[in-house]
Amino acid sequence: MSKRRLAIVGAGLAGAKAAEAAREAGFDGPILLIGNEEEPPYERPPLSKDVLRGDKAAETAYVHPESFYQEHAIELVRDMATRLDTTNHTISLAGGESIAFDAVVLATGAAPRRLAVPGTDLAGVYYLRTLEDSLRLHDAIAAAGRAAVIGAGWIGSEVAASARQMGADVVMIDPSPVPLQRVLGTEIGAVFRDLHADHGVELRLGRGVTELRGSGHVETVVLDDGRVEAADVVVAGIGVIPRTDLADGAGLAVDNGIVTDEHLATAVPGVYAAGDVANAWHPHFGRHLRVEHWANALNQGSTAGRNAAGAEESYTRLPYFFSDQYDLGMEYVGYGDADDTVAVRGHLAAREFIAFWHQDGSVRAAMHVNTWDVVEDLKAIVGTAGRLDPARLADPDIPLAELR
Repeated sequence: MSKRRLAIVGAGLAGAKAAEAAREAGFDGPILLIGNEEEPPYERPPLSKDVLRGDKAAETAYVHPESFYQEHAIELVRDMATRLDTTNHTISLAGGESIAFDAVVLATGAAPRRLAVPGTDLAGVYYLRTLEDSLRLHDAIAAAGRAAVIGAGWIGSEVAASARQMGADVVMIDPSPVPLQRVLGTEIGAVFRDLHADHGVELRLGRGVTELRGSGHVETVVLDDGRVEAADVVVAGIGVIPRTDLADGAGLAVDNGIVTDEHLATAVPGVYAAGDVANAWHPHFGRHLRVEHWANALNQGSTAGRNAAGAEESYTRLPYFFSDQYDLGMEYVGYGDADDTVAVRGHLAAREFIAFWHQDGSVRAAMHVNTWDVVEDLKAIVGTAGRLDPARLADPDIPLAELR
């Protein structure tokens, strides 16, 4: 009797952790990890920070050395999956091969959202998603006269910070009044606005882009108020779109990602999703969440791998992410909404504080900035089912442990 075969589509962090976890859970059949990049699976946070700046070698971003996959009998299939057939349990590859599977984990990630303005075909316009993107962008910024970063979300903010640390002149452009407004809101986003301004980034906030101009190579960025900004490097960091083509073609439920239950299982038996592409039911928040951060790929990948191997684990971890920009380090736990109220303990101007996003004392998310060794307390506070007095949340004389 042949052994069961596990196919994992997407050889990023989520896919690599799914393969690792399935093997550790006792899955003894073939495991195939399918991805169309030549590098072994790697983590993405260094791509906008250490690797982009050239502070660390590309290999330091690898999830495991390539020998790990050989040692654990995980086959790296370097090809692109083009079709998922859940009736016949096969995956078609661009190279013509058809792979049979008994269980499959879709960890196809997300693709950068593309600028939809004239001039995006000019040389010098970059998106950041892959390791190759990061290395190419490093060289471009190192030779740049002035870099324009379009988008002030996490990728745009981190790229702007890294470019300034590399010595480039930088202008950052975004329609919102402050960086990171969609996630952090106006009050906390203003901290990052002032941070970038203090480090010499020229800010064009509340402005959109209508055109890129140049003769073969980008030379200027035209804003929606008619202003023209010089730039010989343009980085577009305007969000990502989940890669759901395979799921769409297979008839899986797709709604802002591949819809799964709390076990990361789709409605089709044996088909799971994890990482940036998964819109998974979260028991604590009582809603589906699609989270585009490193910790989610790391932990969801592992849960999906174990479940594909036969376990029935619920994914209940709170969303978590971190960012480092200049001398500011932060960690965020939970999932806040734009209409949440913010309670702050500490000093925003000093960039040492803790912020809580809550609805009538029900804490949805918490973040610290340069206030270390508190993240476990923050997880416990966000994870509580009760309501807390906002005045106590903001009172620095009340230990966090008393709020848990």
